[in-house]
Amino acid sequence: MRILSLALNMPGPAALMRCQQMGARCVKVEPPGGDPMLSYCKPAYAAMHAGIRITTTDLKTEAGQKKLHKELAKTDVLLTSFRPSALTKLGLKWKALHKQYPQLSQVVMVGSPGALAEQPGHDLTYLAEMGLVPGLDLPATLYADMGGSLMASEAVLQATLYQTSQGKGVCIEVALSSAANYLALPRSWGLTQPGAAVGGGHAGYQVYECKNGRVAVAALEPHFAARLCAAAGITVSAPHALMAASTRHAMAAWLRGKTRTQLDQLAVDKDIPLHTMV
Repeated sequence: MRILSLALNMPGPAALMRCQQMGARCVKVEPPGGDPMLSYCKPAYAAMHAGIRITTTDLKTEAGQKKLHKELAKTDVLLTSFRPSALTKLGLKWKALHKQYPQLSQVVMVGSPGALAEQPGHDLTYLAEMGLVPGLDLPATLYADMGGSLMASEAVLQATLYQTSQGKGVCIEVALSSAANYLALPRSWGLTQPGAAVGGGHAGYQVYECKNGRVAVAALEPHFAARLCAAAGITVSAPHALMAASTRHAMAAWLRGKTRTQLDQLAVDKDIPLHTMV
């Protein structure tokens, strides 16, 4: 499988990294100014491009277009992350590509799907749209970008299956906002809403203070919760008692008296899922 990528920044290169790790031969075409990610974060750029052949081409020139089409002639999947209008200007809309290269597939990464693809946006705005940015703190990582990159690598696999079964290429659109929406599904189902089982309501699924830091406790299943409560000396008469504020307060008080070392050992001795943090 040979993949040619024109995608810059985070989602496209991350998807290409995944494909390379799965065994694809990957080539990336960068503009004369290079990929902006190199100036944002050199370690990220280096990690995402390990094992990938990089070439520099100005696609807006006749020579650049000639070089691009030389690559396309031996490519299985083309990965792009331009807006539709930019693809049109570069002669990379699917209808024209498919006519010229019937065996070629294209994975088109956009911010929002369909008619909204021309709208500007970024990881942060897509997460905010899906209710995944509480308060004023930035998200811990680039969830939509990385989720989108996984969807794009899935699309490459889907395109490969289609090519094998149908004998021709296919165009698949991957939207970062759709990735954010997928990540937000547990919240939309109510699972992570405040007070829900994994939204702060269950005493065994919380982040608590401990004596010298914090501890993420994930004793959600009944057998894990029972072991945790037994270790803490908390009597739980029925499963619903784990959702009671009194149980959470008792658990919090007990954990505040334990060090990270003690809790790490408890996790091993009692087979309880928890992770201590500074």
